[in-house]
Amino acid sequence: MRAAARVFRARGFAAAGMREIAVAADLSPANLYHYFRGKDEILFFCQSRSLDRLLEALADARRDRARPLADRLHAMAMAHVLCLLDDVEGSAAHLEVDALPPRLRAPIVAKRDRYERGVRALVADGIRRGALRATDPTVATRAFLGALNWTAQWFRPDGAKPPQQVAELVADYAVAGLTAAFSRQSSVVGRQSAVGSRQSSVVGRQSAVVSRQSSVVGRQSAVVSPQSAVFNRQSAAASHKPAVGNRRSARGGAK
Repeated sequence: MRAAARVFRARGFAAAGMREIAVAADLSPANLYHYFRGKDEILFFCQSRSLDRLLEALADARRDRARPLADRLHAMAMAHVLCLLDDVEGSAAHLEVDALPPRLRAPIVAKRDRYERGVRALVADGIRRGALRATDPTVATRAFLGALNWTAQWFRPDGAKPPQQVAELVADYAVAGLTAAFSRQSSVVGRQSAVGSRQSSVVGRQSAVVSRQSSVVGRQSAVVSPQSAVFNRQSAAASHKPAVGNRRSARGGAK
């Protein structure tokens, strides 16, 4: 099984052949055909075995109610990732489901759906009891499982970190997404407050501009006022000149 899973992962199900699988398993093709009629049956047993492991991990998470839900989900998530990464045994169960013929695909899909429903029930219960963040349980479950399943796409056995460490890190991130303290609504409120602050700042700057404009108008008015005073004095001086002429005329009449 492990040898077949490695061949499926390296070559892809469509390109893999029974002879290659036999060589990887250190068997003759005749011996391999004695146990399996074709590679689709091998793929079926790989998938079925992997899903059995996942269902066992789910049963453990349901049974151990004395532990906090986040801890149980973390243990289940680690088991899920290790099922995918341990000798890459379980990756075929998630990468090649559609390669099976209908008669073999139906029971695998049913088992896979049973696992997803069980995880969703755990998540929904945690949301109802306040142990997990308030969100849609179906979307949260699929995002959670999607993060775990995607590990099979990028993990390399010869990479820097061993499967156990990768499983722990991925489980940390996946569970954190279900238990995060800050919701998207808080983020929205924060952004709205920031917008309000920016608007207040703009209003403040506009008020400052109006105040400066008023100050300029005031200074202009102050300049106009002395000019008006000068004009008024000139007018007063002009009004006194005719009076001098009248006095001269009066003296001339007296002569």
